[in-house]
Amino acid sequence: MTNLNQLPADLPIPQDDGAANHLVGMRIPTLLLSASTGKELNLGDIKGHLVIYCYPMTGQPNVALPDGWDQIPGARGCTPQSCSFRDHYQELQSLGAQVVGLSVQSTAYQQEMADRLHLPFPIVSDVDYQFQRALQLPTFVAAGMTLLKRITLIANEGVIEAVHYPIFPSDSDPAWVINYLKNKPA
Repeated sequence: MTNLNQLPADLPIPQDDGAANHLVGMRIPTLLLSASTGKELNLGDIKGHLVIYCYPMTGQPNVALPDGWDQIPGARGCTPQSCSFRDHYQELQSLGAQVVGLSVQSTAYQQEMADRLHLPFPIVSDVDYQFQRALQLPTFVAAGMTLLKRITLIANEGVIEAVHYPIFPSDSDPAWVINYLKNKPA
């Protein structure tokens, strides 16, 4: 079985296709999305700095990943990315940022993952693609599923001020966020 916590050394590196160029300056949409906490969150109403890391899909132990998953640039690495945000969560909070993960997987699927990985922040489900459509987030198709490309948004008072895209390796994402928050212009 595949070890979801480790990234293979030979993963293809995603290239910037320009699909995120329009996002800086956009407002986070005011939509209620189900969260792994059992509540609904309206990401557009969150004040201060909000880090939304969007990812394709997390694997499950003893369940095979879709055929060819490791050959899709940027697809592999959702579990290491989530664990890296977990491991840097205290530092992100100390910098005034709230963290939310987001994918198109069901809330039940996300709850299992959040519990298994001991994530201290909510994971929200965009199962109906409302958030994706509102921001025109980049997607790809694998095994008949339309999935989000890995992208991280940093919003302040509901407005996107920074975008990390493409992200590689996936577990480097929190370091990019921390660097941005520490060095952003006043």
